[in-house]
Amino acid sequence: MSTRTEQLVAALREQLGDRMVSVVTGAADQVTIEVAGADVSAVCMALRDLPALGFDQLIDVCGVDYSDFPGTAGQPRFAVVYHLLSTTQNWRLRVRVYLEDAFPLVPSVVDVWPAANWFEREAFDLFGIVFDGHPDLRRILTDYGFVGHPLRKDFPLNGEVEMRYDAEQGRVIYEPVSIENRISVPRVRRDDFRYEHPAE
Repeated sequence: MSTRTEQLVAALREQLGDRMVSVVTGAADQVTIEVAGADVSAVCMALRDLPALGFDQLIDVCGVDYSDFPGTAGQPRFAVVYHLLSTTQNWRLRVRVYLEDAFPLVPSVVDVWPAANWFEREAFDLFGIVFDGHPDLRRILTDYGFVGHPLRKDFPLNGEVEMRYDAEQGRVIYEPVSIENRISVPRVRRDDFRYEHPAE
């Protein structure tokens, strides 16, 4: 761990204390803190406003579906991850919040970083994560009649419905998916000793 990373971890522990569930330093000295959902607004405000931290830029907000992810047994299925940058301290930080499986809900941070607006709409659209207090939480990538959330691991690869424009009716029509699910198995052919059968 570099000296700069140690300084960041020390500053986080000093300024945030027990409002953090954990602090982890990963590959390339990337620091990740875990925060409880109820503390998101207060922690994000502190990360932005405290001069010792100064995380003035939100780089990204993304949803994560951890179902079937190795090593996550017993953890909640969904999480929201915030990627932050401090232009004054030249630090980067990842903030992770785990959410309830049945109804993933987390406070919006649009009032802290306005750039979160479309990022939160994207996570809502693709993962079904609800951002409480968002000023305009509606779909952003799929159309208004879309059913489901396509980046959830249990969403079918072919989707639920397909749509097309019908010129005779002059409108878009939704229909059941007409293609069949198929499993593609790559066929590799090699002419070497691994595929030679021993003489009997």
